[in-house]
Order: sequence, then structure tokens, then C-alpha cells
Amino acid sequence: MAAMRSSREPRSDAARNHEALVRAATGAVHREGPRVPMATIAADAGVGIGTLYRHFPSREDLLDYLTHVSFEQVLANAQAAERGATTAAEALRRFIEAAISQRNELVLPLHGGPPLRSPKTRALREQIHKILRQIIDRGRADGTIRQNVTPREIVVFGAMLAQPRGPDPGWDMTCRRLLATYLAGLGTPTPPP
Repeated sequence: MAAMRSSREPRSDAARNHEALVRAATGAVHREGPRVPMATIAADAGVGIGTLYRHFPSREDLLDYLTHVSFEQVLANAQAAERGATTAAEALRRFIEAAISQRNELVLPLHGGPPLRSPKTRALREQIHKILRQIIDRGRADGTIRQNVTPREIVVFGAMLAQPRGPDPGWDMTCRRLLATYLAGLGTPTPPP
């Protein structure tokens, strides 16, 4: 006897189409920006335009979804970095390295994505900043962060290093060297004026 499918579970082809649309839309937004034609996204995903609109009724719905899941991933990165590091500088390194390794999977405003519109996504951003503030405060206590730095500055620096681009191991190594230099600079006391 065949197993009955829950009415809440999407059909396997619908789930595959959803994943293909998300991948295609992420790549298209990185390549062409948030005004990329919806037909281009559907074609890149290998589905018809009707399938795209069944999953995402409007461009705004699609972009909001991509941005929201990206912020969910960044929040997970921040939580993992905070939990798994012995020092604050190590936590910041892990947080930014995660963004570097996920550069082509994230659709974020600082990566050329759309501005935040959703209150739920803005709340995720605030949670990320709160965790980064806790890491910075921890760094002041453990001596690994002595410079005046804000969560926003950490996010902006990470976004600069994690801009979407094609595979380039040399570039990734350069980004990690820049990150190491930045973190070392955060631990250097500011000379008196």
C-alpha cells in the first residue's frame, strides 16, 4: 500500500521546482540585479513562467523570500560563530569566513540585492547585530578587540569581502588575508592623539 502524503507536504516536483527557482533567481540577481526579468529566472530554472508565478506571485515576493532566507543563514552563521569560538576575534573570523564561503548563495542589500521591506527580515537583521554586539563586548573583555567597532562595520566589512563572484581560490585566499589583517587591527590599541 502506498504511503499517504500529508496535505502540507509539497509534491516532490514542486519542491524540486522551488529549489531550482531559488538557485536560478539567486544567480540571476547576482548577474543582472534585482530587476532581472522573471522570464529569465524561469528559463534559468528550466521551468515555465507559470510555475515561477505559482511559487512566487510577484517579483517582490521572490526578492523578499531570497533576502529573508539569506538573513536566516547569516543569523545561523552569527549564532554558530558566537557558540563555537574561544575568543571574540575568532568568532568574528568565523562569522565573516562563513559569508565568504557562501558569497554566491546570499542575496543581501550590501551584495546588490533589494532593500529590506519585510519587518520579519528587519527583525533578523537586528538579531544579527545584537549577536555581533555581544561578540564585540566579549572581545573587549577578553582583550581581542580594543578598537571602537560597531556591528554595522563588521557587517559592511564582511559584505565587501563576500561579494558574489565566480570561483577563484586566489581571491578567497586574498579575502582571508585581508580578514586576518582587519582582525589584528581590531586588537591593536588606538594610539593616544
